[in-house]
Amino acid sequence: MTNHWVDIRNADLILVMGGNAAEAHPVGFRWVMEAKEHNDARLVVVDPRFNRTAAVADYYAEIRTGTDIAFLGGLISYLIETDQIHHEYVRAYTDASLIVREEFGFEDGLFTGYDAENGEYDKETWQYEYSDEGHALRDDTLQHPRCVFQLMRAHFSRYTLDVVSSVCGTPRDKIQHVWDMVAATVVDDKTMTILYALGWTQHSIGSQIIRTAAMLQLLLGNMGMRGGGVNALRGHSNIQGLTDLGLLSDLLPGYMTLPEADEQDYEAYILDRSRPDLLPGEVSYWRYYERFHVSLMKAWFGDAATEANNWCYDWLPKLSETLYDVIHTFERMSHGEITGYICQGFNPLAAFPHKAKTSAALSRLKYLVVIDPLRTETAEFWKNHGEFNDVNTAEIDTEVFRLPTTCFAEEDGTIVNSSRWLQWFWAAAPPPGEALPDTAILAGIFLRIQQMYRNEGGAFSDALLNLSWPYRYPAEPSPNELAREYNGWALEDVYDEQRNLVCRAGEQVEDFGMLRADGSTASGCWIFAGCWTDEGNQMIRRDNSDPYGVGQTLGWAWSWPANRRILYNRASARPDGTPWSERKAVVWWNGNRWVGNDVPDFPVESAPTVAQGPFIMNQTGRGQFFARDRMVEGPFPEHYEPFETPIANNPMHPSNPLAKNNPGARVFEQDRANFGSFEEFPYAATTYRLTEHFHYWTMHNRLNAIAQPEKFVEIGESLANELGIAKGDRVRVSSKRGYIEAVAVVTKRIRPLQVAGRTVHQIGIPLHWGYLGETKRAHLTNTLTPSVGDANTQTPEFKSFLVRVDKL
Repeated sequence: MTNHWVDIRNADLILVMGGNAAEAHPVGFRWVMEAKEHNDARLVVVDPRFNRTAAVADYYAEIRTGTDIAFLGGLISYLIETDQIHHEYVRAYTDASLIVREEFGFEDGLFTGYDAENGEYDKETWQYEYSDEGHALRDDTLQHPRCVFQLMRAHFSRYTLDVVSSVCGTPRDKIQHVWDMVAATVVDDKTMTILYALGWTQHSIGSQIIRTAAMLQLLLGNMGMRGGGVNALRGHSNIQGLTDLGLLSDLLPGYMTLPEADEQDYEAYILDRSRPDLLPGEVSYWRYYERFHVSLMKAWFGDAATEANNWCYDWLPKLSETLYDVIHTFERMSHGEITGYICQGFNPLAAFPHKAKTSAALSRLKYLVVIDPLRTETAEFWKNHGEFNDVNTAEIDTEVFRLPTTCFAEEDGTIVNSSRWLQWFWAAAPPPGEALPDTAILAGIFLRIQQMYRNEGGAFSDALLNLSWPYRYPAEPSPNELAREYNGWALEDVYDEQRNLVCRAGEQVEDFGMLRADGSTASGCWIFAGCWTDEGNQMIRRDNSDPYGVGQTLGWAWSWPANRRILYNRASARPDGTPWSERKAVVWWNGNRWVGNDVPDFPVESAPTVAQGPFIMNQTGRGQFFARDRMVEGPFPEHYEPFETPIANNPMHPSNPLAKNNPGARVFEQDRANFGSFEEFPYAATTYRLTEHFHYWTMHNRLNAIAQPEKFVEIGESLANELGIAKGDRVRVSSKRGYIEAVAVVTKRIRPLQVAGRTVHQIGIPLHWGYLGETKRAHLTNTLTPSVGDANTQTPEFKSFLVRVDKL
């Protein structure tokens, strides 16, 4: 989230795409309803289904799953061509004026530098033109034919109203109505917020969908604003914390990145990530990357990390792959390259794509360790559960260890919600039986492995033997100790540039500005610096006072970074430091410093006359329409079809098969062979969640099971009539990878669409139910889903795949 849950109430328009907030986030959705009730806000839903959010919306438009870029790209073109953009904001706060290299181009669905044989781009031409000093050239008139604005204008000019309607299947009048509602928020005193969830991320073009939304908000001047932003609604209360702490395989805590295999030189690694400013005098806060990195290594390795050994840089793993994601992991597992797997807090057999492949991969392991509070299908993948898991147990040699852990209500700790708020919670009950906290289980595994290395030796033991483990009870590090470690402390006295003492040795640092690159500070996660200071645990705060009456309760819990609630909030003020609108004011210049109803996300003494950009994590200080080399498939978003599409080609590039699907996506040979065609599987399917079932664990709750006892699939009336299916009939839904059987729910909520000259039917499939738990046993939905992911994150494409429907 760039903003936060409560701030939704400040919006004048709420656009929900790629999510179903009323269904999947019923508590947070109160702020949408409050915006409607008290702020006269309008709610717009664009979704393949008329869902529960649409039921309370002011306007609903249907769309074909996987075509959001076309819808938003057409909107961007419409805003530009009708001159409904925020000119002053765009000129001052975006990269629209920067000039791109002459060699850069785009033709028939492909950007320059594409290697068709490897399916990868050489991104050398995806750069600005630079001066001899290394600064990007610019044209503030926005008239230069190669400035970002003109290139973006030309790129999206192809997305006309007729083209968008043909690609998305949305009627022209509905598209136009939504576009006009969005355009109305370009004025200074109105803002739109965009809410999305897995309906955008779970596509092979998911990252680019989200980027298109951010570009739209920049054009309208809605980023950094109260009631604005692009806000990801996390499906679990602590998914935000998971990514914050670097649990993705290519990340270190605080969104720092692991080195790649060819980055053996420490100084080169730091230089690459300490991104220098590309416009004179910009903040480019990643320039301090080494401070965060060294402080992390001191937290991990203590006295063993020194300047002489490059702070133990050689001990870090170096990535031979861009990302060791779940699809990649189970591909290697299926070939016998991984023989042991520790599964903590996941249910891969139910949650990862292509169940049959996942099951076969798990069957090749020597051992599987499942750390979970409840029974999971993964822990019992080897058991035959009849038609729901028809495996030959005698042929599976995998040894399974089940380690029961505590549930969320049985331990102290923090939850980081979608708003980036770190909120401390306390155990409500002791854990049952032999259940232990995850920290105790992981500590037990680590200490035993470490002792084995001490006793028996082994290859490259340095990192394991020197890992700092300063906890009072080594076998069970406490949440308090871990939280203080994430925050960080001074190992020596810390001084500022004027040699003023800012933090004494042994004291907790107050914010990440105190971290140093000389080894004098330690911090387990730099963005969490400030969550537990010498004044105590900031996460337990429950002061809900709101002195400005705008929903900015700065005394409630603690938000990263530095307790800022709205990211890039300096953009809420004009270049001269005055608010765009008093009604939307967040921070402003008082003549001496930045003040306001939020902690300024900006150097507080940087006067407007210095003209530094508000997007301080970017090298230009500006919001980026042109992504340069940060995206796999191109610096501008482009519509590509899902890898299983109900039409013959990409309507944007019908004659170029290389541009049918995402040209930068990674597809394994085995998985490509398991893609279905629309001739055999003619209907587009998408998955979704129900309030009554929180993924899989509430299947163990009898009340939830009573509320939604049996698996169903949602079929539109038109398709049901065509197939002779009535409500309550049992149906078989098949894909190239398998089938499921369920009850048919025949509904008016899904309508047939006219796409590229043909009728396209869509069906909806809840992702819940399995062969364990209190609910009636059922097939797992991911039996149907393809094994392919977003080209940047490898998030599986669960929201667009092909099926056939047969009445039983």
